[in-house]
Amino acid sequence: MANAIRALAMDAVQAANSGHPGAPMGMADIAVALWSRHLSHNPANPHWHNRDRFVLSNGHGSMLQYALLHLTGYDLPIGELKNFRKLHSKTPGHPEVDVTPGIETTTGPLGQGLANAVGMALAEKLLAAEFNRPGHDIVDHHTYVFMGDGCLMEGISHEACALAGAWRLNKLVAIYDDNGISIDGQVAPWFIDDVAARFIAYGWNVVDKVDGHDIEVVDAAIEEALKSADRPTLIVCKTVIGKGSPNRAGTSKAHGEALGADEIALTRKALGWDHAPFEVPADIYAAWDARDAGAKAEAEWTEEFNAYEAAHPELAKAFHRRMLGELPANFAEIAAEAVGAAHDKAETVASRKASQIALEAFTAALPEMLGGSADLTGSNLTNTKSTPSLRFGEQGQVMTTEGKIGRHINYGVREFGMAAIMNGIALHGGYIPYGGTFLTFSDYSRNAIRMAALMKRRVVHVFTHDSIGLGEDGPTHQSVEHAASLRLIPGLDVWRPADTTETAVAWTMALVQKHRPSALLLSRQNLPYLPKADADVITQGAYVLAEPSEVGINKKAQVVLMATGSEVHLALQAQEQLAKLKIAARVVSVPSTSVFDRQSESYKVQVLPRGVPRVAIEAGVTDFWWKYGAAAVVGLDRFGESAPAPDLFKFFDITADNIVAVARKVVGK
Repeated sequence: MANAIRALAMDAVQAANSGHPGAPMGMADIAVALWSRHLSHNPANPHWHNRDRFVLSNGHGSMLQYALLHLTGYDLPIGELKNFRKLHSKTPGHPEVDVTPGIETTTGPLGQGLANAVGMALAEKLLAAEFNRPGHDIVDHHTYVFMGDGCLMEGISHEACALAGAWRLNKLVAIYDDNGISIDGQVAPWFIDDVAARFIAYGWNVVDKVDGHDIEVVDAAIEEALKSADRPTLIVCKTVIGKGSPNRAGTSKAHGEALGADEIALTRKALGWDHAPFEVPADIYAAWDARDAGAKAEAEWTEEFNAYEAAHPELAKAFHRRMLGELPANFAEIAAEAVGAAHDKAETVASRKASQIALEAFTAALPEMLGGSADLTGSNLTNTKSTPSLRFGEQGQVMTTEGKIGRHINYGVREFGMAAIMNGIALHGGYIPYGGTFLTFSDYSRNAIRMAALMKRRVVHVFTHDSIGLGEDGPTHQSVEHAASLRLIPGLDVWRPADTTETAVAWTMALVQKHRPSALLLSRQNLPYLPKADADVITQGAYVLAEPSEVGINKKAQVVLMATGSEVHLALQAQEQLAKLKIAARVVSVPSTSVFDRQSESYKVQVLPRGVPRVAIEAGVTDFWWKYGAAAVVGLDRFGESAPAPDLFKFFDITADNIVAVARKVVGK
């Protein structure tokens, strides 16, 4: 069974003439122990709610997972393995969720799969605490993750694994492929960590010095891990990379390149594998086939769930809805009430506070919302009355506050870990994760944000202190390029709302986008409410906020002032000043360029008419705005300064007076 993995891996990499055969060949025995003796899954239904989750964090070894999925009976025929790394195949170079049946997450950058697994295990633990009832354990599964040296070198592994220990995620089992080899060779000169001691310090259970090529020993180690009641478990497996290859095993040559025809022939002989490329004997297929066992496991769970449904019909209905990622049937009414309240109250508050006001409504109505902050709760304002802090008891149990399970996570100063863990929560299902930090720290979490967009998962990033409006903390904390940078990520909706109503709409849109992450860029400073006739038009991403007629100019616009966030009220002030000069200006608020870009051409022209010059206004870098045909951009193409926010806006000339001067120049008056 192990040699079937080795053969398929080396054959597929050879056919593609690229890839990583070493990890699959070295981890094949570990895979046999886990997949044939412990992993609960159903190849006929990769989305069965109570399946064990399996994550290959060292995703470059993707042929290990593809071989396992093929051999156990998933819809991954041998032809797809032959097309490894080819265009539109179901076997891309690194595992991709929603591309290959049975893949739980997209693991490319090392360490993120491990962090995703932490998120999955957390979701399982919280769902179990919320939905299980005496005699009805409908949420009861494990999360297994394979990982290599590279995953543990990445800093995100420290962030995520420390949290896993603090959260006592006993259903998380990490299996470390300790082969001592990376692309550059023996890792000893640059990776001397005592990994076992490191994980013990995190609060993990550790099973050390396991022979990764002895299936019985690995099996026993997994059995020990499954007994842990209050700690996650690390199993350290000593292996030989490229196991079976006479001349490449144990060297970096086995890591990231095809073995070559001659070496493959020698490997076949050494393994006693006398079958043609991509050929697996029927008896080995039969030994691997997990379809009957998987169908039985799911059928037994379905029977248990039916009994649960009979005893707790409302809970069962809620569980099913949430695992499908569907919002409540009355969500439109919930959202309308939240937006309407913001519209009617017309409050002058910071948009970060407007976000918390919207969150009070949404978290009260949506128990699936699971929030948090990277040690900035009082600044990000991600906590609400409905979301007490998440805490765990000494025995690993989920604690309650006034009968409520904690729904606000203190991630600590771990922005990258938070973002990747949120991805894992979203991938598991049952929760809509959101988490906050300062916008400038999105640099730390950026790759996990990108992965959420790549995977099309509903994750909401709350980024406060969004510009030079941050003030005295200075240029290290003032976001000038971050809004533009985030807008470049395909599939990410970036919102920079200008007032309470736009903020409530931004939250509404973030929640309804089931297959798209969102980033909300929010101000530290207070922003005035902007009068508007219709809040619904905000959902288009950009809209006409004020026509010239609203300031006494009864003619068509001679210039369009398009602005976002805290600069929209400056555009309105400029519009009034321009009116006194007999210059007609239209003010367009652009809370989300990505949403606006998806609108029809006719709507875009309606908002930004052809032939009318445009001035873009945003307290950040100017390059992004030229795509909208701007004649001029009021912004700043340098880092900020440390001073009170009003002084900074004046110093950088992001003022109504300067907008007027720029607009006059554009229209020639």
